[in-house]
Amino acid sequence: MLADNTKVQRWLCRNCGYRFTDPNHKRLPTQWKNHPFSLNPENSLDYKCQGNNEPCGRDSTALGRAVQTLATVEKENEKQAAGATALSFNHYPEAIAKVVEYSLWLLKNGYSKATIEGRVKLLKRLLKLGADLFDPDSVKQTISKQEFWSDGRKELAVEAYSSFLLMIGGKWDPPKYRRTQKLPFIPTEEELDQLIASCGKKTATFLQLLKETGMRAGEAWNLKWTDLDLINLNVRVTPEKGSNPRILRISHKLAAMLNSLPKKSQLIFGGYPIRGFARQYARQRRRAAEKLGNPRLLQITFHTFRHWKATMEYYKTKDILYVMRLLGHKNIKNTLIYTQLVDFKREDDYICKVATTNEEIAQLIEAGFEYVCEHNGAKFFRKPK
Repeated sequence: MLADNTKVQRWLCRNCGYRFTDPNHKRLPTQWKNHPFSLNPENSLDYKCQGNNEPCGRDSTALGRAVQTLATVEKENEKQAAGATALSFNHYPEAIAKVVEYSLWLLKNGYSKATIEGRVKLLKRLLKLGADLFDPDSVKQTISKQEFWSDGRKELAVEAYSSFLLMIGGKWDPPKYRRTQKLPFIPTEEELDQLIASCGKKTATFLQLLKETGMRAGEAWNLKWTDLDLINLNVRVTPEKGSNPRILRISHKLAAMLNSLPKKSQLIFGGYPIRGFARQYARQRRRAAEKLGNPRLLQITFHTFRHWKATMEYYKTKDILYVMRLLGHKNIKNTLIYTQLVDFKREDDYICKVATTNEEIAQLIEAGFEYVCEHNGAKFFRKPK
């Protein structure tokens, strides 16, 4: 019974696979919305499948017999707008079941939650685009027709389907897609600070943590209170994506921000999925960009803070191995990209300070200044602007 008191058949047609419910149901695949059924005016519960004009309804005899297949209606060469061969009604439920089985298979084989979610999402997207997961040529054609997909996304789709075929024992000749390497966007420190100041308390603390440590968003999101050492001002990072574990320094300012957060669970930032938090951040970022009139802020993602930190550390130290350890990389090739991002400032653009007491020296070192030389008992320090 629908909201308008209309009675709708709920039986499943065994041959055509169509579940008789609201024809405008948004979760139906595109090619099922135009299922050729008609309502018998003599009985609102008696639907007819026009494949042979026999009822697919609740009559037990009709249900036992079902109806003739709609193969004559859904032709083999019917294609969706994406250009892929339409998935048959019979294969769709089986494909969905296999995708669920695939997610469990990935979990059993030790894949991370993020990897499982990404691959399952891609396979479901291919299904909605009309691909038949049991036909590699159909999948290959569907991927090739996606004009608005980047080569990187297509490469991920190929990887996901290749592992799916491995599970079901299938084989294919995968297409070759190579993502285009791009240099990351590096904002100014002033833009990062403006964005942090424009966000709420929890989001601002999270962003400040990313800025000071350069850790991944997932690593920061999974931090526990036991990982935080407010006495020695450091945080212990449990790595993800095969990185190395590490202990990173934090400032007094960040320590105070973290300590002010409510301690409702073992996790510092809460135990719900990070996707919801990322959407909340996107809304705050959009408001900040509109308020400050700076559209560059819209390009700042969680991972941008990691790029910025790595770039600035290499600019200060010129030590690629130090940056590699800071980021937790196991392969130096992943770190070398930041050597290309250090020319955005002049080499002579420095702030210079002079210290004569131990307290002044300590303050300058804590502020990021590096020692240059000593003259007449005074020590000179500098830091890039």
